[in-house]
Amino acid sequence: MGLLNRITTNQLKIDCMFDIDIWQEIFATIKKNKLRTILTGFSVAWGIFILVVLLGSGTGLENGVRKDFAGDATNSIWIFQGQTSMAYNGMQSGRSIRFTNEDYDRTHEMVKAADHMTSRTGINGNGIIAYKNQYGSFEIDCVMPDNIYLELATIEEGRFINNFDISEKNKVVTISTIVRDELFKNKKALGQFIKVSGIPFKVIGVFKTVSDRDNRRVYLPVSTAQMVFNGSNRIYAVAFTTGNMTAAESKKTENALRASFASHHKFSVDDKRAIWIRNNLENYTKFTGLFAGIRIFIWGIGILTIIAGIVAVSNIMIIVVKERTKEIGIRKAIGATPGSIIGLVILESILITGFAGYFGLVAGIGLLEILSPVFASPDSYFLNPSVDFKVAVYATLVLIIAGTFAGLIPARRAARIRPIETLRDE
Repeated sequence: MGLLNRITTNQLKIDCMFDIDIWQEIFATIKKNKLRTILTGFSVAWGIFILVVLLGSGTGLENGVRKDFAGDATNSIWIFQGQTSMAYNGMQSGRSIRFTNEDYDRTHEMVKAADHMTSRTGINGNGIIAYKNQYGSFEIDCVMPDNIYLELATIEEGRFINNFDISEKNKVVTISTIVRDELFKNKKALGQFIKVSGIPFKVIGVFKTVSDRDNRRVYLPVSTAQMVFNGSNRIYAVAFTTGNMTAAESKKTENALRASFASHHKFSVDDKRAIWIRNNLENYTKFTGLFAGIRIFIWGIGILTIIAGIVAVSNIMIIVVKERTKEIGIRKAIGATPGSIIGLVILESILITGFAGYFGLVAGIGLLEILSPVFASPDSYFLNPSVDFKVAVYATLVLIIAGTFAGLIPARRAARIRPIETLRDE
């Protein structure tokens, strides 16, 4: 009866779940079996760690891919001229397809659902832009007013090219904030004249975009550029936003446009190199669906890993209950209720899973914080791996629920112990 003497009345205030004696007893049990507790907790910590790292990695990959869509409207279709790769009606392959203003007009007539549309052309030369004694090499794009909606530019000062500039062929230019800073330093840019390939243009606006690529551009009216630099009606691309089209409708529009361009420029509709069509809406829809599936897969892997840890905790608690069979029987003999016994076992289970899970959560987030600067390059396809705050909340809830379930089976087994049997064994 030595064990009975060691269990005092003060140690048995088990009807109060927050009694300090209960927690002291739990910690004493854990301390007595350090290695077993550490190995059991590691399986839970590893599950949470893997879940956090996988979710963070998925977010990093998603951010990297999403960055490619940042410079253009996600509901846009872009049509670029190319070179034929197939013979057609007696004409050899290798012919260059050249767009004109007629292609823009025809596309405008065909796509009534488009809410914004632009054509684009370039200029001959080295792209040197000068202001007094300051020079820089920048990308020069000649566009329509709606281009601002297709490349998601924000006007910082002044305005963008408008329809009056197009109709009057005004020699005006809208520059990016980077161009402004490099050419004008701390001086005011609006109203000043810069030379584009040696021709003076008046600065009417300053823009900024989320794309590093677009922030090294200047925009001229397409009609002015055709008059000043090319002397013709050549363009190299047509682009438009698809309005309320679904991805399937945008694909039908893409196919219809390809057939129209093929008929007008005399190439096979199956020749994918004659013109290149980038359907951002279709690509973005596929992209979001793909990463939604990846997130579900990651959660599945993480949850299964956590379940493996929970099974380990449950097994270890069964062993603990078996080792403490006599003690539990004596507790019941002197008045402990089955509910208090269950609560004691479940509390120990929750403590192990909660502490171990929190350690795994912190370790996973810490690893992601270390990796984040490594992949901070603008050209990286793995950008800012991180987890949302909601993930931490969900993980905490999972730990509490998991800890409860891990201790439930051994706790019920402990509650069924008959005092008379344990006392007979004693």
